[in-house]
Formats: sequence, C-alpha cells, structure tokens
Amino acid sequence: MAEGRSEEDKDDRTMKRLLLTTNCLLLTIGTSGGPLVMRLYFLHGGHRVWLSSFLETAGFPLMLLPLAVSYFRRRRTAAAGTSKPKLISMKPPLLAASAFVGIFTGLDDYLYAYGVARLPVSTSALIIATQLGFTAFFAFLLVRQKFTAYSINAVVMLTVGAGVLALHTSGDRPPGESVKEYVMGFVMTVIAAALYGFVLPLIELVYQKIKQPLTYSLVMEIQFVMCFSATLFCLLGMIINNDFK
Repeated sequence: MAEGRSEEDKDDRTMKRLLLTTNCLLLTIGTSGGPLVMRLYFLHGGHRVWLSSFLETAGFPLMLLPLAVSYFRRRRTAAAGTSKPKLISMKPPLLAASAFVGIFTGLDDYLYAYGVARLPVSTSALIIATQLGFTAFFAFLLVRQKFTAYSINAVVMLTVGAGVLALHTSGDRPPGESVKEYVMGFVMTVIAAALYGFVLPLIELVYQKIKQPLTYSLVMEIQFVMCFSATLFCLLGMIINNDFK
C-alpha cells in the first residue's frame, strides 16, 4: 500500500514539473516573440490596434485541451462508488469575478497594442518592465504582500529607468511619427504596465477569496474565463471600430 502511494506521489511530482516547465517555455516564447510579431505587423502597414489586442488572448480555446485531459484523468482516478467529477467546477461568484478580471485584461491588451503601434520594441519592453514595480505596489495594497530590500530596489531602478526614457521622448521616435503620437504611445504603455500590475495581485486576491480547493483544473478554468472575457471585450472594440469592413 505504501509502495503504491509512493509511486503515485512520484507521478504527481513528475507531472507538476512537466507542467511548470511547459508553462515557463510557453511564457518565454510568448513574452519575447509576441511584441516582435506585433511590431512587425505595424511596421509593414498594419493599423488595426483592436485586432492586435484581440489576438493577444484569442488562443484561449487551446486551453480546452489540458482541461479535457485533466477532466478525464480525474474521472479515471475517482474512487469506485463516488459521483463523477463535475465537468465545470467553478461556482457562479468565481465565474463572475474571473469575467470581471478578464475585462481589465482586455483593456490592458488594447493599451499595450496601442503602445507597441507607436513605440520601438526596445522602448515598449523597457516601459513594460516597470510592471514589476506596479505589481509590488498593488500586491501590498490588495494581498498585503511584504516588501523586501530586493523588491524595493527593483521598484526604484525600474521607475528611474522609465523616467530616463521619458526625458528622451523623441530620441528613438520612428520616422514619420509625430511627437504627439510618440508621447501618446509612451503614456498608453505606462498605463498598460500599471493596469497589468494591478491585474496580477487582483488574480491572487481572487485565489485567496474563493471558497473552493485551488486545483490545477480550477486555475485553468479561471484563466479560460478571463481570456474569453478579454477576447470578447476586444471583439466588441473591433465591431465598434468597424475593423471588419
């Protein structure tokens, strides 16, 4: 019996490592490649900001695959005589909270896409890096995250870096772009960094407030609803902006 439990724990640790490695790999590819592809679109004549923001979360249906795998795995490992696991484990309050956070995410997608359309990738990436400072600040307010010497140092350095960029707002301005457009892109990117810095602790707050066991399946469902809401928000923006004509 003990040997069987040990093998099961070993399989769980292996699965967790595999999921963590996969997540880090996808995050690395998306974080580095996403801004480059988006900027390439605008450099070659693209001008649909709402479309670009829509594409940032439009891949959410891919999450149905790990959700399906997780569901069938729970069904297979369910004890005999017990009821089958629910297909959707989210309760209505958690569903509403996830959709609410998703709307903020969609707005952040638009602000970020607007900034990338106006700024070089190097500049927008440096500004977005200030997100760490905003995250630390809002984490302290929302979830009482304690500051350390390292987090304070990061906040100061990133804020100073953004200030230096602000003093040279026309030094790396793309050819043919007015100062006003460049400054608007700069401001929108800063707001995007601040908003995303608010969204991350807000998600952590949701995790703390839910009255359900926090499982892999539940986290994936939360992410699915968030991305669906963000994509729907951007889709409505595309419709209002006549992007389908």
